[in-house]
Amino acid sequence: MDAFEYISILTSIIIGLGMAQLLLGVSRIIQHPDEARPYWVHLSWVITMFMYSVFWWWWEFNLNDIEIWTFGAYLLVILYSFLVFLMCALLSPANLSGYDGFEDYYYAKRAWIFGTFLLIQFVDSGVALIKGTDYFLALGAQYYVAQSLIVVLSAIAIATRNRSFHAAFVLALLTFLTIQGFLFYGTM
Repeated sequence: MDAFEYISILTSIIIGLGMAQLLLGVSRIIQHPDEARPYWVHLSWVITMFMYSVFWWWWEFNLNDIEIWTFGAYLLVILYSFLVFLMCALLSPANLSGYDGFEDYYYAKRAWIFGTFLLIQFVDSGVALIKGTDYFLALGAQYYVAQSLIVVLSAIAIATRNRSFHAAFVLALLTFLTIQGFLFYGTM
């Protein structure tokens, strides 16, 4: 077993647990629809993070190109998978007591949700750098602009409860991730 396989086992488990959180959250909504009113923006974030997790697995295959792993690089990749798991868990609460449905929960926890998502973007850039300078530079303007926009929009999402903003953000991001996933990362 090489270093990449060793590291990918743990990160795969962590990301898999995050995906399981999302799936359990959706199944709770389906099983008990009267216990908490679903909110379409929240559900759109659930779909977005499910896709993000799937793409994460796909994108991180490029870590296979790293020949020598440092403990710092290992910790950064583990941190990345942990933050993706945390985002998934925040979107899939086991209990909504104290909240009037998913809409109320979503806006009450937006600082945690979008603070986590903002951190994910910084760690993503760090992980892209450990794949090598050539890899990082090859990502091009599309990556740098997208990362910058996501950071700014996440910071705004922390600060505002504006429903139109939150709706536009998640729909734009879901569209972007889908296009990016298929156009730029279509093959390993």
